[in-house]
Amino acid sequence: MFKSTFVKYLVAFAVILIISFVLLSGIITSTVRNHIYNENLTKLENTASAVSQHLSATMMVEDLENSIASGYTSIMLMPMINMDKTIDIMLADTDGRILLSTLGAGVDEHGKKPITGDNLGSVSVGQLDKHQNASGESFYSYEGVFEKGEGRVRLLGKEIATKGKLCGFVFVITGIENEAALYNGVRRTVVTASIWILLAAVVAVYIITERIIHPLRSMKKAAKSFADGDFSARVTVYGQDEIAELGEAFNNMAESLDNFEKMRNSFLASVSHDLRTPMTTISGFIDGITSGAIPEEKHEYYLGVISNEVHRLSRLVSDLLDISRLESGERKFNFESFDIAEVARIILISFEQKIEEKKLDIIFESDDDNMLVYADRDAIHQVLYNLCHNAIKFSKQGGKLAISITRAKDRRIRISVYDEGESIAREELPLVFDRFYKTDKSRGLDKNGIGLGLYICKTIIDAHGEGIHAESPSDNGAEFWFTLKEGELSQKRKSQGEKND
Repeated sequence: MFKSTFVKYLVAFAVILIISFVLLSGIITSTVRNHIYNENLTKLENTASAVSQHLSATMMVEDLENSIASGYTSIMLMPMINMDKTIDIMLADTDGRILLSTLGAGVDEHGKKPITGDNLGSVSVGQLDKHQNASGESFYSYEGVFEKGEGRVRLLGKEIATKGKLCGFVFVITGIENEAALYNGVRRTVVTASIWILLAAVVAVYIITERIIHPLRSMKKAAKSFADGDFSARVTVYGQDEIAELGEAFNNMAESLDNFEKMRNSFLASVSHDLRTPMTTISGFIDGITSGAIPEEKHEYYLGVISNEVHRLSRLVSDLLDISRLESGERKFNFESFDIAEVARIILISFEQKIEEKKLDIIFESDDDNMLVYADRDAIHQVLYNLCHNAIKFSKQGGKLAISITRAKDRRIRISVYDEGESIAREELPLVFDRFYKTDKSRGLDKNGIGLGLYICKTIIDAHGEGIHAESPSDNGAEFWFTLKEGELSQKRKSQGEKND
């Protein structure tokens, strides 16, 4: 059950919320309870102090019992008794006998009993907790239960002294059931609110977590399909958050894998064809020569054909080895300054025969006669050779082949090769540098290629920290261009130039 990330996340979040709400409920209810307790205690203390001070200042005799018997004390207490109906007042002598009470049981009923037994639980003055306030005055507190009631009460007392002589006590009493009711009400409110918030939070977490987990489940399902060789599965993307970005990245990966699988199949078909055709040709001609089916005077011609097919196989194997070395990082580059314009001229000369066969119009443009770049000479020769080879191969008969070498921004040299042949579809431009990709799928023009030349070019340029691009600016023709860092003359060549000057 708890193996699912969704369940783990939901349970962990719910547990954290529950613990948080329990702590919060405890803190709130404790704070409210203390506040109510302190407020009621302060009210009792203020009332007791007021009665004690009033009687101490106004009593005409030092005997509290005689003062009460004369009725004078009762008259003086009436305004205070009416101040708060929730508070009752009792007066007791120094022995703790009740002399006057507002609890509905007067002196006659209590028979001047001390504060013990029937009238107020089993409380006596000796059992009361004695305290001192900030002013140094003594007072007493107690919580007990009425004989004829079920509610708890709080009792607080003050000493009554006349002319410095203790003559009795005043006790104020209030029920604390309202405190408990208010406390329980606050606790119920906090718990109820916490439960509703918890439910709302769990629903919100469920929805949020589901939005996170659902794409992951889709990715898991798609990954299993990939393992079975099916790269058509895609993840539905919602929103623009990190999960959506992950889903888009996953779909892009799936698209790349799908394209790679198609290119791999195309590559296998091309390689199989490119290997089988020359091998069949070689085998057939050798069998014809050894069996005597081919006349001896034609041996030289057919041996030349066999030699060309062997070279073709050699180029195929060489391209595959180049890719392997480039991708594994085994091929090391020797960076130096050299003249890229000179390299371009040499490459054009090497294609002279093919250029003449297609009657191409050659345009060579260079900002200077010598354009120095800082790169690996052999690797860049391979790149430019491949681009020129493709340009000649795909150019139309009598078309134009243009090579342009110009200076660009940030001390870069831009090398461009343009052919006036068939254009490349816009949707295929981003794919032309992929492995095994061929725009000429019919093999009408590209009979020998397997779609590795441009990939090798891109890999080499990437290793130089530069970029290579393809454009098809018009209805016919394509342009491939790349940049290289501008080179500098060596000290030796600088010295020779200064001597010549």
